[in-house]
Amino acid sequence: MQLYPAIDMKDGKCVRLTQGLFDDVKVYSDDPGEAAKTWVSQGADFLHLVDLDGALAGKSVNEPVIQRILEAVKVPVQVGGGIRSKETAERLLGLGVRRVIIGTRAVREPEFVKELLEIYGPEKIVVGVDARNGMVAVEGWEKVSQMTASCLCGKMKEYGVRHVVYTDISRDGMLSGPNVEATRKLTEETGMDIIASGGVSSIEDLQELFDQGVKGAIIGKALYEKRLDLREAVRRFQ
Repeated sequence: MQLYPAIDMKDGKCVRLTQGLFDDVKVYSDDPGEAAKTWVSQGADFLHLVDLDGALAGKSVNEPVIQRILEAVKVPVQVGGGIRSKETAERLLGLGVRRVIIGTRAVREPEFVKELLEIYGPEKIVVGVDARNGMVAVEGWEKVSQMTASCLCGKMKEYGVRHVVYTDISRDGMLSGPNVEATRKLTEETGMDIIASGGVSSIEDLQELFDQGVKGAIIGKALYEKRLDLREAVRRFQ
């Protein structure tokens, strides 16, 4: 199971939100590059970056911070938040980002994902499926669409998507445990690399995901709050 320490960026700082609420922000570091170096020094070999400002603005905002992280560490990174044009995806991939995550536009214009896959292939393009009560949310989780997470994943599989970041918004930043059942179900239904996001709070949570055959897990607040030892997690699950 691939582990992805998360670095969420807002106003150039490393932060965490609770349930995606932009008025509930906790700053953990003024320098996301230092956070990246910390996680890599503890065994991380892939990082998950989120441009929170970009998710709201609909365009990449924290590119200078992303560039500093890429210069600070030599492990692959995937980036989400505000990637809604071919030009933004191209620019980030050109900087050295390994994968870009498409969220809002995958829901509103699925053909956009198909076009990117044809250009860059399935190892560069990830779809972010963010669900509230099973329904996909868009625009920085501010709005809920009429599409179910299962339906979106099925459509993306038809296009050739291999990697999906699945977030249960109600669990995000809550340290209440991930939605193991929904993640397992999506993994079994699609056969895709479904990466669990939201709620991971302990080694036990990771063990449960691992036992259910989930292929990846994003770890955020549990690391910053020192609830989970990254070295031990890497040793046990990677």
